This record gives sequence, C-alpha cells and structure tokens, in this order.
Amino acid sequence: MQILFLSNNQLCNLPSEIGNLINLKYLNLNYNKLGDLPAEIGNLHNLQSLSLETNKLSKLPVEIGNLRNLQKLDLFNIQLLSLPAEIGNLINLINLNLSNNELQTLPAEIGNLINLENLDLLNNKLQTLPAEIGNLLNLKCFNLLKNKLNSLPKYILKIKYILIINETSYILNNLDLYNEILIFSKLTTKLNNLPMNTKEIWIKTGIQNSNIKLPFDCVIKYY
Repeated sequence: MQILFLSNNQLCNLPSEIGNLINLKYLNLNYNKLGDLPAEIGNLHNLQSLSLETNKLSKLPVEIGNLRNLQKLDLFNIQLLSLPAEIGNLINLINLNLSNNELQTLPAEIGNLINLENLDLLNNKLQTLPAEIGNLLNLKCFNLLKNKLNSLPKYILKIKYILIINETSYILNNLDLYNEILIFSKLTTKLNNLPMNTKEIWIKTGIQNSNIKLPFDCVIKYY
C-alpha cells in the first residue's frame, strides 16, 4: 500500500501497527480527533506526504524526524504548542504548513530545512524567530501574518524570495500583487501605489514612514 486516506472520521488514536506500512508514500489523517501519534509513525521511511490538518495534536513525537523522505507536512489547525528539534531532520521537506496553531517559538533546527519552499506560520503566537531562519534560502512563500512579532532577525534578509526592496523603482516595476509582507532596507521616495493585499511593511529603524501611503488595514513594523 502506498496511499492511505483516513480523513473525516472520528479517530482518536492510531494503532502502533501503522508503522508496519513501510511502503506508504501518502498518508492523509485530516479532520479527525487524534490526540497523539504513535512513535511507530517514524517507521514510515518512504512517506512523502503527511497531512494531519484539524486534529488535537499539541505535540509531535520526536520520531517524526525519521521521515527523511517527507516533502509535504501539513499541520494546519492541530493545536500545536511546540515543534521538536527533530523537525530539522526533514531535509527534503518542501512544504510545511504550521498555520492556525499555538506556537510561541520555533526550534533553531528549523534552519536545517534548506529545501523548504513554502512555510506557513499564519495565526500563531510567535514573538521572535530564530536567527537560523535565514538559512532557508529557497523559501518562495513565507507567511508570518497574525503573530506577535515585534522584530525580525537580520538574517532574514538573506532569504532571496522574500521581497526586500532597496530601490523604489524596483517595487514600482516588479511588485507581485500577492505579496502581503514587504521588507524595505532603503526608502528614498514616497510610495503611493502599494497593492491592496499588503498587510505588513517592515522597515529599518530610523527610516521615516511618512513616505509610505498605507493600504487599508496595513501596518508598519521595524527591524
């Protein structure tokens, strides 16, 4: 068996025998009532996609770090309080959805996920980010909205796909209408044409924000 869909049931737990399905590549457990995962989940070495959306998993077993072939991990809305350091072992991960949880911090080991392209942290309780987040140089989509961030680590500026604006002409000509977070390292002229989707603008401390005409419901933060 390579594909197993068990979504939209009333599962409260999984038997340890789930670990015997060593050929499994896709496992979908969305919309159940799982309160924990057995350690044997770590035996699924061939797993490429694991979806656990909308369960009650406040923590993950450390054995999750054994799933080194995993490319997609969906942990949306599972009441997650923390991530184990072993998450950093998932070096082939491309998509990681951690939105709608209770995360206050991220382990430094998240910086090991160098192949990660999509990281969704929407609607958590993050107050800081580890400096190692700057190692995720292949990130293309990085959602930090609806957290409690008051600052960004300077290393975040190494991530090439986060829109970092050095010159005003760049934003005028190349701005993606779907970018919700903009980071300015330099601002020399007024900006009047930011897209309505813009939710957060980060600028270096000391830059005058009077040069920015904000879209509705958009806020300015400093790094």
